[in-house]
Amino acid sequence: MSARLVLARGKASPQLRRHPWVFASAVEALVGHARPGDTVQVETHEGRMLGRAAWSPASQIRARLWSFDADETIDDAFFRRRIRAAVERRAALAGQEGLRLVHGEADGLPGLIVDRYGETLVVALNSAGVEKWREAILGALLRATSVEHVFERSDSDARRLEGLQPRVGVLHGRPSVSALITEHGIRLRVDLAEGHKTGFYLDQRDNRRLTRDLAAGLRVLNCFCYTGGFSLQALAGGAREVLSVDSSAPALAAAEANLRLNADLDASRAHWRHADVFETLRELRTAGESFDLVILDPPKFAPSSAHAERAGRAYRDINRLGLQLLTPGGLLMTYSCSGGVSAQRFRGFVAAAAVDAGIDAVILQHLQPGPDHPVALAVPEGEYLKGLLVMR
Repeated sequence: MSARLVLARGKASPQLRRHPWVFASAVEALVGHARPGDTVQVETHEGRMLGRAAWSPASQIRARLWSFDADETIDDAFFRRRIRAAVERRAALAGQEGLRLVHGEADGLPGLIVDRYGETLVVALNSAGVEKWREAILGALLRATSVEHVFERSDSDARRLEGLQPRVGVLHGRPSVSALITEHGIRLRVDLAEGHKTGFYLDQRDNRRLTRDLAAGLRVLNCFCYTGGFSLQALAGGAREVLSVDSSAPALAAAEANLRLNADLDASRAHWRHADVFETLRELRTAGESFDLVILDPPKFAPSSAHAERAGRAYRDINRLGLQLLTPGGLLMTYSCSGGVSAQRFRGFVAAAAVDAGIDAVILQHLQPGPDHPVALAVPEGEYLKGLLVMR
């Protein structure tokens, strides 16, 4: 018999709405013994069975529900079913060389991220539950895909909050530490061992394509450019000039190397600046520079809602400066990847930035990840990446 996780009186509402996270403040008692990652039966204070979850005593999220069916067995077959369903759900996107195959809660596998880069899978096991079932998950992935090479990138902050040590290295086969992919005609080298996230920001794939569609004849400023994904798509779209800024010298070196992989792009139109983005934006404004398209894709400013107010000041600052650098009729592509900032709140920060800048602007389009990064209706926290295409 598995241990029973009893919720405090009146604390079961999220689970009744099929939200899989049980926070520490909602727990009344754990009846029985459970080790980290063990499966526990979740029930209301009144004894109503809610489902089966992975126990995580070190985290503020004490349990993550695997299933809202209290009778469903959590075993190897369970992971084979869930992973096969996730892979099949993305069958229409199978031609992409960079693709997310499993997206945590949205695929019914809380804490599990799996990205495919060509012939290599990169796996992130970010919760106690998926850590316990790592062998079953690996077996299910090998069965559901034709990929033989698997690299592990279980080194996120989320894993640390679960009380788990980071793990990076080969999980199966003989994966290279880098992968060469083609995204919308652009060749990119991805560092699987030390690149951000699992090596690259696959969630921005469709937005990079939009940049290509918009860039013809434009002078483009790409801030927080990382390894140049937006910059190279802008060049491919016919931008007359692209200035790319990042504070990381290794990222800029990788971006320039990616440009060299694409000999058909006019490298003379690309300029790279190793500098702090905030300082650069101010320097460009002071110098009277202007751009037709400004891209702001900063790192996570607010990992949780507790950081949202401080993050808001940073979002207002960079968006005010970005708007001030736009030519009349110019376009701003601005993003937030902060899970602690909702789409509505982010829009409010950008609106406030426009007021600060003394500029009237309109939203042309709301931007989001591609369909390989779905969001569960019951888990709005999964909508971490949000963006706006704004015209001055």
